[in-house]
Amino acid sequence: MLFCLLTMVGLYAYGGTDSDTVRHVGFTVYGGPAWQIAMDEYERKWLRDKQQTVIGVELNYSAVPSDSDAFAMDYNYPTLSVGAKYSFNHGVTMRRTADPAWGKAQMVDYDSRLGNILSLYGSFSRPLLRRGRWQLDYTLRAGVGIGAHPYNKTDNIDNELLGSTLSIYFGAGITASYQLTDEWGLTGGFLYGHHSNGALARPNKGENHFGPFLGVRYAPYDKAIRQQPSATACPPFARYWYADLKVGVGGKTLLEDWQLTQFHTDPDDPDYRTDDFHFYMSYSAQAALMYRYARRWASGIGVDVYYGSYYKHVSALDESAGRQVSHSPWSIGISARHEVYYHQLSLDLAVGLYLHRQMGFSAKEVEQPYYEQVGVYYSFSRFGNVKLGASIQAHRTKADLTEVKVCIPFRLSKLR
Repeated sequence: MLFCLLTMVGLYAYGGTDSDTVRHVGFTVYGGPAWQIAMDEYERKWLRDKQQTVIGVELNYSAVPSDSDAFAMDYNYPTLSVGAKYSFNHGVTMRRTADPAWGKAQMVDYDSRLGNILSLYGSFSRPLLRRGRWQLDYTLRAGVGIGAHPYNKTDNIDNELLGSTLSIYFGAGITASYQLTDEWGLTGGFLYGHHSNGALARPNKGENHFGPFLGVRYAPYDKAIRQQPSATACPPFARYWYADLKVGVGGKTLLEDWQLTQFHTDPDDPDYRTDDFHFYMSYSAQAALMYRYARRWASGIGVDVYYGSYYKHVSALDESAGRQVSHSPWSIGISARHEVYYHQLSLDLAVGLYLHRQMGFSAKEVEQPYYEQVGVYYSFSRFGNVKLGASIQAHRTKADLTEVKVCIPFRLSKLR
């Protein structure tokens, strides 16, 4: 998503005259406190200090009414941004204490630290309300994080939040802005942020923070948007059905391996609380029938098939533990799907129900019979609108695997 938004901002900002550039491009500088969120009772046992400080800067682009951009008009002239956020996390510390539930894991004599994180992201901010010089938006972000101090068993053994230097970043927030002049304004609100490995590494508990922010906003396009006629009609959209076919290649590290080395391995074993985990490949195919009933949205239902190469390893772990459970590399589900479009970008959301899944004891214990998917795609109009993107599959919002996907849409009919 970050690459796609960088491309779009660059093309729009520099594709026209100097006056066009000034009219469309602005920036925001912001900062504020934040607090680490313990997502469950397990995390509350070892998360100690939670204070963070966040600063950031964004390069913003917005279409204006004279562009005759139907997507922008549909979304009430949203802002596309590329940004950098730096989190000072010296105040976030972790330490396990003695607990019978943690088996052979032993307490250490120091606090583990989250470490500072630089996040590079693309964002989409849609105005929900405009009244005079006031504006209320919701914001969605996606990108990557670069952490200074991930988990390691030498001097950061209780940092179960992040297990790798690189992570996936997701953010969401609500923002209120007030234009002091035609170009300059103040902005503030609340932001939630999440960094995780997407199950590509362990540990994979995930870092979650929330807090208020204040900032300064340079938005030379704001006046032109506020002065648009209130009765302006959006161009009509021809609704249609289409079939959506996806194939994915991805993978994961195993929760089973993490639990084994953390809680069931002797302290003198080289694998005790290790930070080195095998990566297993996974493959998927999805077919969905979708109805695009608006320029922005499409909804439908799909069938999802997954093949996990790791099932033999899970089977061996269960057998060694004396567990009598079934194992199969295949998982099959049916899902309700919703896709949100903005020009060539789209966000694909799905909630599915497994019809068949036999991934061993741990999967039965920690997974629900339902699953969630979130994917971001870019459509290539020169190649029949074939889409390329990345997707995360999760159980109860906890990432299970990450994939790269290719999607081929087939238009079936048009409704007048």
